[in-house]
Amino acid sequence: MSGPAIEFGAVNVRLGGQDVLSEVTFAVAAGEIHCIVGPNGGGKTTLVRSLLGQVPYDGKITLDGNANPVIGYAPQSLDIDRTLPMTVLDVLAVMNQRRPAFLGRAGRYRSEQDAALDRLGLGQKTRRLFGVLSGGERQRLFFAQALVPRPDLLIMDEPTSNMDEPGVALVEGIVKEMSAQGITVLWINHDWDQVRRVAKTVTVVNRKVVAHGAPDQVLPAAGGARQAA
Repeated sequence: MSGPAIEFGAVNVRLGGQDVLSEVTFAVAAGEIHCIVGPNGGGKTTLVRSLLGQVPYDGKITLDGNANPVIGYAPQSLDIDRTLPMTVLDVLAVMNQRRPAFLGRAGRYRSEQDAALDRLGLGQKTRRLFGVLSGGERQRLFFAQALVPRPDLLIMDEPTSNMDEPGVALVEGIVKEMSAQGITVLWINHDWDQVRRVAKTVTVVNRKVVAHGAPDQVLPAAGGARQAA
């Protein structure tokens, strides 16, 4: 297994004077597809941002089994001005390298990026302006950049919410392949049917852990959380 196991131990987050997460404790096995579900405002994205080091927290978050894992992150959206004259390749350059985007893509990962774009149906759209892409195409682009360089841990925040059925099936297939190769996947998801198709385990989060276990055991017990974002 190349992916790390993840352990959240009594994680608390307080933002703007409000408790966002309280005593969140659960574990994700190495190489597993694990989905996090729950209602809007329940703290799912905050939990992931804590793992990424973007939000201060109390408690403990550990990645075991890989001292320096490569982490790929596919956000649901990014605050990119769609009026800017940025192409698909420009966005990749902004998201995947420190070199200024106006100098073009760095050569190190070009072949991997091109392969990811081709697989996600964007290979013929590399010169297209980001602002004219559909919502599903933008999400395919965000997903593609998360695959380069090859991650040990793939984190996704509702990456298929605006995709058509072929796009959803494509992403699900890629994620299953990655898990079979030992990559750990942490996936924020609002679609219980998709969770049942892809997840080995699932955690329901609503400021605290409501339920945790296999999808068929946890989701029915979570009551009204079905399809909640």
